[in-house]
Amino acid sequence: MTSTPPSRLPAREGRGPLTPRPLTLERGINPHAPGSAHLRLGRTEILATVSIEDKPAPHMRGKKEGWLTAEYAMLPRATTDRQARERNLQNGRRHEIQRLLGRALRSSIDLRHFRNQTLYVDCDVLVADGGTRVASVLAGYAALHDLCDRLIHSGTLTEWPLVHTVGAASVGLLGDELRVDLDYAEDKVARADLNVVATAAGLVIEAQGGAEDGPITPDEYVHLLTAGVEAAGGLLRELGRQL
Repeated sequence: MTSTPPSRLPAREGRGPLTPRPLTLERGINPHAPGSAHLRLGRTEILATVSIEDKPAPHMRGKKEGWLTAEYAMLPRATTDRQARERNLQNGRRHEIQRLLGRALRSSIDLRHFRNQTLYVDCDVLVADGGTRVASVLAGYAALHDLCDRLIHSGTLTEWPLVHTVGAASVGLLGDELRVDLDYAEDKVARADLNVVATAAGLVIEAQGGAEDGPITPDEYVHLLTAGVEAAGGLLRELGRQL
């Protein structure tokens, strides 16, 4: 395969290669959930809710902390063509994303405050235009923040349980150009891409992805990772202004 010529790279609609798409957030969107958030990242939209079950996960019974698990789903008209509802529990992509979300969000919270409880973070893609898993990390963290804020104000918790501000960003190489926060048109022609999960302090939690159109050099990979961490930090700063 050959790389996409520069003249045929997708346009960025008024933003530079290192500028993420606009992010908007609305907290408390679901009146039935103790924590929720609706996040838009460009045209990608995620609804995240948090539920608390007063029952420990089987592997956490008898331990001194709770557990957090995440679920991810894409609604049938989240994309240009209708997709069947994801009823198949063996859906590999969905499970991969759920594991990423679970690891990312567990790293953000001290679960000793939720002993003998299980937190469920549900991230549903309302509209997909690239970056659904990184937008789900951001939305899931915002929903957890909403939950913790409510628990503190109600007196249910006396200590703030979030220990890290956690976000994520996608980054890719299109030809020789490095771009952050890829939309769908960019993602499908990138010769390499990563989804980077990081803290506001610039610490890496996870990087997921790789080359799509032949191998890349170690320097290119490091540049992708560094740009992803910086982009995640920028998105977290914007998220923090809206929380």
